[in-house]
Amino acid sequence: MSTGTRPIGDFCWINMLTPQPAAAREFFARVLGWTYVEMPGMGHRVQVGGRDIGGLFDLDGPATPPGTPPLIGVMVKVANADDAAAHVTSLGGHARDPFDIMDQGRMAVCRDPNGAEFDVWEPKKGQGTDADSALHGAPCWFETMTSDAPRAARFYSALFGWTAEPMPRQNYTVFRNAGQPVAGILPAANGALRPHWAAYFTVRNADETAALAAAAGATVCVAPQHIPGVGRFAGITSPQGVTFYVIAYER
Repeated sequence: MSTGTRPIGDFCWINMLTPQPAAAREFFARVLGWTYVEMPGMGHRVQVGGRDIGGLFDLDGPATPPGTPPLIGVMVKVANADDAAAHVTSLGGHARDPFDIMDQGRMAVCRDPNGAEFDVWEPKKGQGTDADSALHGAPCWFETMTSDAPRAARFYSALFGWTAEPMPRQNYTVFRNAGQPVAGILPAANGALRPHWAAYFTVRNADETAALAAAAGATVCVAPQHIPGVGRFAGITSPQGVTFYVIAYER
């Protein structure tokens, strides 16, 4: 699991867009132990163990495109956001014009050729998270659920230099960045889900976390189940409509 500042090509930040942000902060504090630092007029930084992991923002904010669903957006660190955005386009994806976030960094909002959205981040003063991903509530894994797994593998391998490694006897592919596993590809069954990136968070006990979330008004959309050799996970949709996953790793 990751500790310290994330390297180029790794996931470095999450951004949650949610209706009822105050209720969302209370829910995730209860379920994942998140704490918050207010960014006046913008939203809140999310922290685990006193370290920033991302931001939580009002879905109805003026910068949110109409029709955007509640979601957790993912961000990958790059050396140059403009170059990365141009590369996305050359590979058949789509990228909006990069822009600066004050003196913290430069980013671009992108979509892969299958339609899954992600952001790229060129750090300046803001390097992204350095939280220990083994802590309860910290992001620990990212997964693109997609309509065309081979195309996704080709795209992200060319864009970030990741190595795509199909798992034997499993319909799953692991991406490695400089040899370290950073993400996966999961084909969406029969196109049932729109292509997107999903975020997983470390928890001490997946069953207990799912039960706690349900008691707080969430829907357990994937019942707790075991991944041999990895751990136990569950899928949860918050009362505000944000879907996320939790996993308790085998020790």
